[in-house]
Amino acid sequence: MAETKANPAQAVLHELEPKEVLALLEKHECLLIDVREPGEFEAERIPDAMLYPLSEFDASAIPFDGKRRIILQCGTGKRSAKAAGLAHQAGISDVTHLKGGLQAWKAAGMPVIAYDPSTGQSRERSA
Repeated sequence: MAETKANPAQAVLHELEPKEVLALLEKHECLLIDVREPGEFEAERIPDAMLYPLSEFDASAIPFDGKRRIILQCGTGKRSAKAAGLAHQAGISDVTHLKGGLQAWKAAGMPVIAYDPSTGQSRERSA
């Protein structure tokens, strides 16, 4: 079930559980944006996530089409919460984040794409 938290911009931060995010992804009703750095993204990521590192984050450049929900995610939820706060400050209120980030996603047994150092290839696997 989704939770909410107040952020420094006085907006409400909506948090989604991994199962909620997976359901939205499967129905193509969201755009999942990973705010981790490129090396982290290459090593392991959620299928269909787009990379937009927090270090380069500009909320006005989020491809918001008004049809799909924007969901931010990182490793544990801290950076994505910060990015959501930046989006709220920029006037984009329809932004949520994955509670617990990739760590919670994997703990829930959701699929990830991981880099296999023995082959140099990416492969999808369940956590």
